[in-house]
Amino acid sequence: MSKIVWITGASSGIGEALVYKYFKAGDKLIISARNRDELFRVKSNCQNSFNVHVLPFDLSETKSLKSKAEDAIRIFGKIDLLINSGGVSQRGLALETDLSTEQLIMKTNFWGTVILSKAVLPVMIANGGGQIVVVSSLVGKFGTKLRSAYSASKHALHGYFDSLRSEVFDKNIDITIVCPGFIKTNVSINALTATGKSQGTMDDAQANGMTAEACAMEIVKAVSAKKEEVYIGGKETKAVLLKRFFPRIFSKKVREAKVT
Repeated sequence: MSKIVWITGASSGIGEALVYKYFKAGDKLIISARNRDELFRVKSNCQNSFNVHVLPFDLSETKSLKSKAEDAIRIFGKIDLLINSGGVSQRGLALETDLSTEQLIMKTNFWGTVILSKAVLPVMIANGGGQIVVVSSLVGKFGTKLRSAYSASKHALHGYFDSLRSEVFDKNIDITIVCPGFIKTNVSINALTATGKSQGTMDDAQANGMTAEACAMEIVKAVSAKKEEVYIGGKETKAVLLKRFFPRIFSKKVREAKVT
């Protein structure tokens, strides 16, 4: 049975790859991101794309997000699956990063995801249930250099949505938190430096990471299995366990690690 799937961050990377996976599965899609032209490019890659609706907006413009969610719901009358894949990364030292840059990261990654999720939840509940997917990061489980605000925004998502899961478990609402590691996307190119400008280059680790298509496949599996949390990537995913059981060794390794 086809689902109504709303994907943010759908103009590139993991979000774009997810669009193709769910479209191929026969689902009806709403795709969102800032770049309208890129969204229509993605839509054009879906053959017979009348069931793919473009809804562009900026996640950092938090005051408009509730109305954007209402627009999304009106397209098909409901949302069965919301995938919060939109966001922005960071490449700047904490002591050098402007507060305005840190606030932008928090608004985009944390508040954008929270506002959209809260807006669709009542409709999901009224329709008998649904699922919310939050694309976090491995640095939502630990911190590394140059990503203080980004890591904070992802940690915040875990706290919020773990709590929310316990509040809506009896309303047939499933919440899956996805923690990708190094995935070959434009995330490091678009990452904000200390001044708020995009880095403009791809990190070596990103360039050598898992493909967005492979990551999307793992996300689809995790969503289908209704997993609460999943780690996706290469050997970097082992860092979650290393921090948990050997925190001093982890701290030493993360200080020495090349993170760009």
